[in-house]
Amino acid sequence: MHRTKLSIVALLLAGTAATPVWAQEEVPQDQSTSPTAEENDARDVDIVVTANRREENLQDVSGVVQAFTGDDLRKSGITELRNLQTAVPGLNIANQEGNIEIFIRGVGSSNNTELGDPGAAPHLNGTYIPRPRGLGLMFYDLERVEVNKGPQGTLYGRNALAGTLNIITAKPRLGEWGGYAQAEYANRNSWAAEGALNIPLGSTFAARVSGYYVDRDYGFRNASPDPQASRLRPAGLEENYAGRLSLLWEPSDRLSLSVVGDYGKETGTGYPGANIFAAVQATGLRPEQLELRDVVYRGQQGVMENELWGVQGRVRYGFDTFAIEATGSYRSVDFFQANASSESIAWPGRDYSAVQFDNFSNNFWQSRSQSQVYEVRATADASQRLRWNLGGFYFKEDQQVGYMAVADRGYCCYSGTEFTMPDVDGESYAFFVDATFDVTDRLRILGGMRYTDERKSRFGIGGNWALTLGGADFACCIGTRLGTEGFRPALLDRPNFDVSGINTPQGQAQFLIEGIRTPGARDTLIQQIGAIASGANPLGTCFTRPDIDNGFVTCPTNTNGGFSYANLTIPEQQVGSAAFNFFDYRAGVEFDVTDDNMVYAKVSTGHKSGGFNDSFNNSPIPEEFRPENLTVFEIGSRNSFRAFGRRAVFNVTGFYYDYQDQVFQDLTCINLDETQAPPVCNGYSLVNRNIGASRIYGLEAETRLQLPGNFGLDLNFAYLDTEITEGVVADARAQDFDAGGESPLISLAGNRLPLASRVNLSAKLSQWFDIGEGRFDWQALFNYRSSFFLSQFNEDDIVFLDGTRQTALEAGFPDRQQGFTTLNLGVGYTLGRYRLEAWAANFTDQQASLKALVGSSLNIRFLNDAQTYGVRARVNF
Repeated sequence: MHRTKLSIVALLLAGTAATPVWAQEEVPQDQSTSPTAEENDARDVDIVVTANRREENLQDVSGVVQAFTGDDLRKSGITELRNLQTAVPGLNIANQEGNIEIFIRGVGSSNNTELGDPGAAPHLNGTYIPRPRGLGLMFYDLERVEVNKGPQGTLYGRNALAGTLNIITAKPRLGEWGGYAQAEYANRNSWAAEGALNIPLGSTFAARVSGYYVDRDYGFRNASPDPQASRLRPAGLEENYAGRLSLLWEPSDRLSLSVVGDYGKETGTGYPGANIFAAVQATGLRPEQLELRDVVYRGQQGVMENELWGVQGRVRYGFDTFAIEATGSYRSVDFFQANASSESIAWPGRDYSAVQFDNFSNNFWQSRSQSQVYEVRATADASQRLRWNLGGFYFKEDQQVGYMAVADRGYCCYSGTEFTMPDVDGESYAFFVDATFDVTDRLRILGGMRYTDERKSRFGIGGNWALTLGGADFACCIGTRLGTEGFRPALLDRPNFDVSGINTPQGQAQFLIEGIRTPGARDTLIQQIGAIASGANPLGTCFTRPDIDNGFVTCPTNTNGGFSYANLTIPEQQVGSAAFNFFDYRAGVEFDVTDDNMVYAKVSTGHKSGGFNDSFNNSPIPEEFRPENLTVFEIGSRNSFRAFGRRAVFNVTGFYYDYQDQVFQDLTCINLDETQAPPVCNGYSLVNRNIGASRIYGLEAETRLQLPGNFGLDLNFAYLDTEITEGVVADARAQDFDAGGESPLISLAGNRLPLASRVNLSAKLSQWFDIGEGRFDWQALFNYRSSFFLSQFNEDDIVFLDGTRQTALEAGFPDRQQGFTTLNLGVGYTLGRYRLEAWAANFTDQQASLKALVGSSLNIRFLNDAQTYGVRARVNF
């Protein structure tokens, strides 16, 4: 009954709901009077997109595509990629430790290691970007941004399972001098500058130079009462800058050549989440009742650096009835982050007396990527009865990836985990064809198919660092400090990654020491095992001090200054490879009821790449997982009409998703003791497995109205019903380390997909009017998003191995984000070439979790941006 009621509400709202924040160009410099209705019609309705890999009017595209000009995004307070979701129902964008994660209609991927791939494909000027770290550095001097919903496997290929996000930068204009410069200041001591210059170099050649700078923070607060830790800068502080050079040469109507080069750098304190597990357990409060931005920091200062650059070229030659286009791109990413480590968040009445602030346990990330993307396409002219795309695609990526978690103050047997891969290769090629055929003047059929072949491989190390160091009378154990002030791991700068022949204590000690680039000021590891590495003493060098002696352990007296025993563990060799192929297609029909009304129906598919997992001692050949696949059935109608004497738009789409071979994380045994009957597992680790399936159905409706009094009203409504239909996984929330890490099994069937709200509504109300010699305008962008879950567990009760039961809240694992609204406001005054703006994003300062990591004693949240407001001055020339 509940679902039926919501469906009825959705259909009723469809009559008045839903469009993107539509494009509105800047007021021409010499215009101070109101535009005519015809001018507004052309400006507001004729929006060009490239969803079908050719330029088309948005209203001629069957499907749901939302497009936004750079000017409109700026006026609506959307100056950061992550905030685009306030204008796009069904879109979720989160930043987990520097990696941009995009979900569309509940479909995406949260695996941002070298073993994973995005589930929604990001593009820059139509060229695929495999690693979306630093994607926000491209969000300036824009022509437009397109969000294409639903699988796009045929036209966009790999990893377009959920859809695509295409950032299209401003192009050079032939024969024109022009550009702009702007500066802004915002709350939280944030400021930014941006500008562009268009330079004509003869009648057939032009260049455009643009740049961007921002210094801002995300609104986190350091709530640590410790005198030293309270001086740490909180997470989310950033200072970014970027530049772009675009060249365009058009010697004739047939030939066009463009080259775009860009460089950007992000610096700051990084993007870690905050663990709310202890706060929920201690207070019994839900996350929305806590201040998630008040973080208790400790240990090292968080730091992040991300340097990226790329170049892409495009050449196009038009024949009489078709054109050939070739594109090529090279992109480099070099990312490093030392997390801004924290104890937890603060909560009312917390007792900090038991908190160990002298704890430098932390996580370090390093990721480098060099990717090449090439594509050749032949495209029929738009005037042809049969309009087709035919082409080939090639992709190659070389990655080098490092991760290290250090467990400072490790008193026994564990000092950290390292996964460092100096050689990670990915390669893919595809062939595709897609066509639209005019059966009659009003009836069209469309179809396409794509074949993709992929290969992946990697070489490196992965596993634990462990030092078990005995004191007098073989007492266990003397602790190890690792990660204190100034510590940096070597990661990709290690001299050696081959551990296959390292089986002596001397070799193991040397390997551990080589993993340290810069020792921490109070680290003990090198001093403790240096003698083992050099061969001076196979039992190392024993010493004690209050932070490593457990309060009672002393050094032995008969070991030449060494420990009573010294057992070392180093990471294992990681070698893996996988190969797979898949086939995508689409087919559909479009019918023009009138010149302004189209109905359509189509089916299309998409895939996300498969891969392999970590390898373990008991399974040197890693377990593989297959590509995920998604099929969508879609019907809809796109309509233009006259309302209040002006053109208006109403579009509606219904869809059904069949999601198969869905990957969920599961636990696998990594240390099986087969000497016992039955065999006993003494260790588990997470792996990716194709153990799920889901179905999704929904409805989206959009409308845009130009009302009397120069008002504009844009509405976009989405209703989404998701259900996991199969999938049994280990419940990592109930992992029992006394049982070797085993967890009870739980069925996910009947649960909703994470990050998928049932109801989402965005509404934009705008108005302009003339004041004196200039024009004043204002706009308000409202977004409502109903509740959603942050993990596949959907706050199910936890049943432990011993049969006891707890609610998710009692156990510290609430993962439901309650419904919330956000409001963006903007006002501006344009006088000739000059414009002054004020804006507020997230005006009511709503606090919402957009991503969570849920596992044993972990409930880590990644949040939306806090309230931002400021002023901006701009001059066009």
